[in-house]
Amino acid sequence: MQNVKKVSIGGGQGFWGDSPDAAIHMVRHGNLNYMACDYLAELTLSIMQRQRMKNPAAGYARDFISLMKEIGKEAYEKKIGVITNAGGMNITGAVDALRAVAEEQGMHGYKIGYVTGDDLLDQIPQMIADGCEFKNMDDVGDFYEIKDKLVNANVYFGREPIMDCIAGGADTVITGRAADSAMFLAPLAYEFGWKDEDLDDLARGIMAGHLLECGGQGSGGNFQYDWRSVPDMDQLGFPIAELTEDSFHITKAPDCGGLISEQSCKEQFLYEVHDPANYITPDVTVDISHATLTQDGDNRVRVGGIKGKAKPDQLKLCLGYHAGYKVVTYLSFAWPDAYEKAQYAADILMKKMKRKGMQYEDLRIDYVGLNALHLDVAEVDDDLIRRMNEVVLRIAIRTKEKKDAQLIIPEISPLQLNGPPGASFFGGRSHVTDVIGLWPTLIPRDAVKLESHILEVK
Repeated sequence: MQNVKKVSIGGGQGFWGDSPDAAIHMVRHGNLNYMACDYLAELTLSIMQRQRMKNPAAGYARDFISLMKEIGKEAYEKKIGVITNAGGMNITGAVDALRAVAEEQGMHGYKIGYVTGDDLLDQIPQMIADGCEFKNMDDVGDFYEIKDKLVNANVYFGREPIMDCIAGGADTVITGRAADSAMFLAPLAYEFGWKDEDLDDLARGIMAGHLLECGGQGSGGNFQYDWRSVPDMDQLGFPIAELTEDSFHITKAPDCGGLISEQSCKEQFLYEVHDPANYITPDVTVDISHATLTQDGDNRVRVGGIKGKAKPDQLKLCLGYHAGYKVVTYLSFAWPDAYEKAQYAADILMKKMKRKGMQYEDLRIDYVGLNALHLDVAEVDDDLIRRMNEVVLRIAIRTKEKKDAQLIIPEISPLQLNGPPGASFFGGRSHVTDVIGLWPTLIPRDAVKLESHILEVK
């Protein structure tokens, strides 16, 4: 009987700052071939760029290096390929840090693959000269109002350069702004030999990545359907995809918490998918409008019916730009009349700011415990307001000038004694921080020149 090739790949991280526990557990107990770790969100690169501007050695997810100190050698010995976009805005910095770990742990012959070329900030002037208009995908704003305020410019790219690193023998691949799902598709396409014309297979690989890229959110974390049913959430295991040429399952490692069910997978399946018939990625346009998810054993779901269409002609470029300054500050008030006191304090602050001539672009006054999350649709009635044990006044202000944002800071703490009774100041003195705006746009594929590299630890 001929053995059927199966590739098992785990989702080790869902975001920068995620817990490393599930990644460690799946490397040790998950019987993996690969593990991919996603560290980047829309704003993450802008934050990393600001870090690098202050310190040229920063700008990547140091969490990943800490994780690899824990499991890098074990993954290498078990031949588990690790793929990550933790390189952020300083890919070579992350490579150097990982090389130091490998050298310290005696991982001779260890190969680190890395991909460069997604950072296009220095190329923007030439792209403008070449006629690139950088139209906002949401059809808002004027690019020329922000072009001199740019912080970062990173393109979302697909599987090919990651596959080149794997083909070159890389044990770990570090990238910048690879599309989340492309990190999972790359090893699958490499192992099964999928080509550009294998659209349905590429689409399966993308959805495997999509179900894994958010870590614990795909295995019972943030589970709206029935979060109480998720066992041992303190030991939450992250999802694992198992694929053959003909099958596709989602499961998890043994002896850990979490839940792999039709409902948990369906929530993640539709997450961030605006059009189920046309889910656009750099590698393929995915059609899940007739997909099926079926329970196929304990903590095991079979996925089918995924179709693929041609990839888009353009790639998404995410521009981060300086959009002013902000201050967020809090003041809590206790029963009785907590909400009324908080409103009165907000009125005092706004009157003071008006007298001092503060100019602002945006202002939010919310009441944590009442309407800070649900805003205008929050259920608010007189009985609830009367019984509230406490309310936290939250004021957030965005300004063009830093001096305007600074005006409100010294006025918060004095309200403990100079305002309505029962106030409590906590969290320390607020600080002015930069605001990074996002400008999503599309650019021609031929404007992007990605390069794959291999570094071997001697």
